[in-house]
Formats: sequence, C-alpha cells, structure tokens
Amino acid sequence: MKFLLQTFFKGLYFWFTDRTFRTFVRLSIVYGSAKRYTRKKIHIPEGQLVVADAKSFIWQYHEIFHKKYYNFKTNSSHPIIIDCGSNIGLSVLGFKKQYPDAEIHAFEADSEICKILNSNIEGNKLKGVHVHNQAVWIKDAELLFASEGADGGQLSQSNEASTKVDGIDLNRFLSRFDKIDFLKIDIEGAETSVLPHIKNLMKNIDNLFVEFHSYNGQTQLLNEVIQAISADGHRIFMENVAGRQAPFVNKNGKYGMDLQLNIFAYRI
Repeated sequence: MKFLLQTFFKGLYFWFTDRTFRTFVRLSIVYGSAKRYTRKKIHIPEGQLVVADAKSFIWQYHEIFHKKYYNFKTNSSHPIIIDCGSNIGLSVLGFKKQYPDAEIHAFEADSEICKILNSNIEGNKLKGVHVHNQAVWIKDAELLFASEGADGGQLSQSNEASTKVDGIDLNRFLSRFDKIDFLKIDIEGAETSVLPHIKNLMKNIDNLFVEFHSYNGQTQLLNEVIQAISADGHRIFMENVAGRQAPFVNKNGKYGMDLQLNIFAYRI
C-alpha cells in the first residue's frame, strides 16, 4: 500500500508541478498507439518537429525534457556541444533551449533521418548548428549502416539490408577543440570501439553522456568503456535502462540486448 501511494502521489506531484510531465502524458495518449515508423508533425511547447516514429519520439521527449538527461552547467556563454547520434534533432533543440548561443555539431549517419534533422533545425530557426551526415567511428572510412527507421539504426557487418555511409574519425574531429563542454554518444553499439579510441581526449571533455549497448552473444566490453571514460578522473553515474526480472533466467533481455545503460560522466 505504501509503495502504491508513493507511486500514485509522485505521478500527481509531477502532473501539477511539471509542464514537461504533462506534455509527456499528452504525447503518450495522443501518439502512444500510432503506427510505427510513420512520419508525423508534432507540436510540443518547445517547438514543432517532424518525427520519424512517434513512439520513440515520446520516450526521447521524456528523457530530454522531463528527466533532463542532457542538462549541464558551464561558465561558457558559447559552449561547444558534440552530439553523436542526433536522430531527428530533439536533443539539439534541448541543448539550444539551455544555451541558445551554443555551437553544436550534430552527427547523424542515417541519410533519411538526417533530412528530417535538417528540416527540424531550419523549422525551429536554430542557429549555430552544424549537421554532419556521417557515422562517428575510429577512422575515416566507408561503412555499412542498417537503418531501423527511427532511433535504432546502427553500423552493420552485413551487406544485407544495409547502405554505405561515410564514417569519420571522431578522435581527429574532437582534436579541433581545446575544450568540449558536452559530448553525447548514442551510436547503438559503436561506442565500445569509439570511446577507447578517444580516451586520450577525455581531458578536454567536461561532460559526457553515453548510451551503452550490450548485444546478445557479443563481448560486453563494459570494462573498456568505463576505463576510457574515467581515464582523466571523471566521476561516473550509471542508470540501468533495460531492467529485467529474473536476470539469471531471462538472460537475453529485450530488443536483442542483455544490458543497456545510460552513463553520465563529469568533472567535479
């Protein structure tokens, strides 16, 4: 009963005190049953966007605006933000709401999603945003990419149902900046290769967000990711995204992953 009351009243508290929670609830009611992978134009208090998939957009809104995953503090009036895996640009909109004069480099590998990203940046009149239709990687190379149609596209090892995309050496790109105020890496598994590759540049990064993916049957490499992130003394907070009951029995988890974490790293 205590837990039920806490959950119920917590929801009521957010409903009456947090506009972003009310928006999340409204989006869930209106678009929660919408057909997947269908483009829609959706208005939110923060702006108007074309979305590739309403369901994934709802949860992006919940994380970015209600849970404030990407909120950070800086003394810079023109912070440098590198957004790897920008998708349709909701993260870019969130960054611009915090710091209107930020310089943002938005990377999106999926060419069709990148078109939506560009249109949303233009439609919301966001300035100082540089869009790169490239996949961040450990070298400059042509790569295979499997599009999912929403926010789950990823680098692929198979020619089947894949397209070729340009990969960019993230280490080389980040080396252009003496200081990076915020680096976001949400690249659907490629982070296990990319983060060790940029380990030497962690000294230049104040805040880092990583969505870590561990796919069934593949080496987890979480230790290498953590070592790379903490190479220059960053403090780490982790949130389990894909929680599951009876993990000793249910070993495969959901969506082909046995572990998914949100990793937040920052300087004290």
